[in-house]
Amino acid sequence: MSSLSMRPCGDFRTSYKQDNTIFETKTIRWVTIFTIIALCFAPMLVDGYFITLLIQISYLGIAALGLNILVGYTGQISLGHGAFFGFGAFASAWLNTSFNIPVLLCIPLAGFLTMGVGMMFGAPAARIKGLYLAIATLASQFIIEDFFARAEWFSGGASGSMANPVSLFGFDFNTDQSFYYVALFALVFMFIWGCNLMRSRDGRAFIAVRDHYLSAEIMGVKLNKYRLLSFGISSFYAGIGGALYAHYLGYVSAEGFTIMMSIQFLAMIIIGGLGSIKGTLMGVIFMVFLPEVLASGVGLMKMTDWGNIPMVVDGLAYIKEMAIGVVIICFLIFEPEGLSHRWTQIKNYWKFYPFAY
Repeated sequence: MSSLSMRPCGDFRTSYKQDNTIFETKTIRWVTIFTIIALCFAPMLVDGYFITLLIQISYLGIAALGLNILVGYTGQISLGHGAFFGFGAFASAWLNTSFNIPVLLCIPLAGFLTMGVGMMFGAPAARIKGLYLAIATLASQFIIEDFFARAEWFSGGASGSMANPVSLFGFDFNTDQSFYYVALFALVFMFIWGCNLMRSRDGRAFIAVRDHYLSAEIMGVKLNKYRLLSFGISSFYAGIGGALYAHYLGYVSAEGFTIMMSIQFLAMIIIGGLGSIKGTLMGVIFMVFLPEVLASGVGLMKMTDWGNIPMVVDGLAYIKEMAIGVVIICFLIFEPEGLSHRWTQIKNYWKFYPFAY
């Protein structure tokens, strides 16, 4: 889990409100604000390739934050997050095409529908833990996958489902540059909501359930209530991320929401740091850019003499598939608390306080 970071000398907190702020220091707050402003100008400064990657980071980051609330903050486990992500995608497209509801309303409605499905599967799972909980959530992954294949009225079956672009006052966000602002707004809004949730009574209850559920129960925390609530919130975030994914691509197919996607979401929060909001975003950025870096490395390898050897050529095709597993193992061994903890350690070791003053 993420640890507390050191504050600069002279930073005194005299009230609970001061100690419970979103940003530890004024500098961190201003850096965050300027970063968001700079991101607003990204379509004017970078090409479409990087805009596509930033959009991926946005909708995957929202879904990954939901999983981190469940796993990192509540101490539960879910191996079916990819299926809930897909359910949100299909639900938003279905609501729009079947009932002519505007896309901007379909996205949050899809989140609430996914929340309901998540709580339905979370009800029995809230009473178990450990390996049994992992198996229960794995079952939800395969049940929802089967539902996608059979419910043609909802998902389109093998043909998939079309999703209309986001539209506001007659303007269609049907290009990467325009949809980028929709994704950026959703990312900032959902992360601020997640930060405020962790500062609330419910957020502190999640952490109490994670740290020591017996002590939490003695203090009056209702374990089943908060475990079920964490499943619902996690599914809601997955549904919002999936809906953005659907309306960005314009087409949704069930083949993309397999157990592999659920493992990728787990990899994001493990690499970034369990129980860390900023770590979630760091893990998503890492996982989005990892395939691109590997693809560049494979391209460079093929330009050398080694790249002409048949055995090497066959092996290069599987590097991307192996990379996720290798990265997870390496982080669990060498950096189990994730990138956010390493960033904190670097700041504390070098007294790197431009971000702390």
